[in-house]
Amino acid sequence: MKLSDLTARARRIRLVLTDCDGVLTDGGVYYSERGEEMKRFNIRDGMGVERLRNHGILTGIMTGEMSPSVRTRAAKLRIEELHLGIKDKPTCLHEILARTGLTAEEVAFIGDDTNDVEILGLVGLSACPGDATSFARAVADFHCQTAGGHGCFRELAEFIIAAQAVNE
Repeated sequence: MKLSDLTARARRIRLVLTDCDGVLTDGGVYYSERGEEMKRFNIRDGMGVERLRNHGILTGIMTGEMSPSVRTRAAKLRIEELHLGIKDKPTCLHEILARTGLTAEEVAFIGDDTNDVEILGLVGLSACPGDATSFARAVADFHCQTAGGHGCFRELAEFIIAAQAVNE
């Protein structure tokens, strides 16, 4: 897709949704001897959430996991849409659209694997981390250079902010 087409799509975005594992994290999972799961998040991605909020763009996490660490991270970042344990991401997207009055063209989604492929095809701007699977890369509009867990969400956020600044 041409940069001018990507920029036009990015100008319409009012909500950025993200998968968690492999996007906000590097896909690694840590367990202590007590079995508690921990995830590593990138601070720059958190700044991406804040910058989007400051530009009037909502954010959300949509993940199949039920991890308490994701809930904690979302609360710290004041993420507006948190959807844990989601196995059917397209249905969740349609519920969000119905509740918020947004259209699919006003939503961006960034995902990295096969469980994200369907929703990547439904939104106005789809993206994937630089190290996404070939399945996600094949359908995503915007391919981040940055890997999952290393600032790819921030890269997408900055692209959207810059595209919308052209309209100001």
